[in-house]
Amino acid sequence: MLSNFKKQFGGKVTSQEQSKLEKSPQWKNGKFENLALTTMNINIKNIPGLLKKQLTNRAERAPKNNLPILPFNQEVWNNTPETPKCAWYGHSALFLQLGGKNILIDPMLGPDASPIGPITTKRFSENSLSIIDQFPKIDVLMMTHDHYDHLDLASIEKLIPKTNQFIVGLGIKRHLVSWGIDENKITEMDWWDTIKVDNIDITYTPSRHFSGRGLTDRAKSLWGGWVFKTEEHSIYWSGDGGYGEHFKEIGEKLGPFDWGFMEDGQYNENWHLIHMFPEESVQAAIDAKVKNAFPVHWGGFVLALHSWKDPIERFVSEAKKKNQKIFTAPIGKVVLMGQNDELNGWWENHE
Repeated sequence: MLSNFKKQFGGKVTSQEQSKLEKSPQWKNGKFENLALTTMNINIKNIPGLLKKQLTNRAERAPKNNLPILPFNQEVWNNTPETPKCAWYGHSALFLQLGGKNILIDPMLGPDASPIGPITTKRFSENSLSIIDQFPKIDVLMMTHDHYDHLDLASIEKLIPKTNQFIVGLGIKRHLVSWGIDENKITEMDWWDTIKVDNIDITYTPSRHFSGRGLTDRAKSLWGGWVFKTEEHSIYWSGDGGYGEHFKEIGEKLGPFDWGFMEDGQYNENWHLIHMFPEESVQAAIDAKVKNAFPVHWGGFVLALHSWKDPIERFVSEAKKKNQKIFTAPIGKVVLMGQNDELNGWWENHE
């Protein structure tokens, strides 16, 4: 039990590791920094009260009943590999097919987003890890950053046998290697780095966030989003983070995008600079030149003080005001670009 607890923290920042990280343009003053000044708006005096709010009435902010996960539809997934498709698994776990390649992004499919905490953060869906058994081989597994609600030890251990390649933010490799993954299968990327995977150009893009799995590695690995481009299609994954000018820069450099998966959830005034409000998520999609936006980072866990439906309801409302096209889908449903990528109010049927 103790060994598994220690394992959760991942790899340590050795002197050799830090010398590698220091070569990044994003490394300043002994850590990675955001493009814009980013702080947590939390006074030490307010922490006890904030913790009390976080731990009070958590059940009221979650669905009354577990959210179902649809079985993985192999037939729909395997047909028409030339058509981009995706299946969302709550929070920020997404299975994407592009150019015939199977790409898994931030596959936190475990039952608890606080594996080292004294209190569990229970997932809204049951038996989520078992969905991995239904997945076909994974060509590329992508990690935006190393927080527990994105990089999950239990999920990674189940995924190792069926994953060919790992592409991650700078500094995340050490965690995967410590968990037994062959380092030759892992590629680390800095902001604006691009790697080609067959016919797909994959670029790591800036976001406004932070990283760390313990007390000593805060901001010692990079955080960001992803852009996937083929000759026919372009897809943007925002990653976690607050609103900023980087969305316009990404849109100008790499847009427009057929699909954009935008962070939408786990926000609070006290940490507004590292998690967007839903209205800002819609504006970020507009800034980045996203044609059809899908809200993620909700529908999985209670990690903030808002109700579980607040992110999606506000996102939909703002998108209608701003004439931003959006699409949604029940957890696990396979969505095909241009065929069933449309607004689906599945959450309205759940209390």
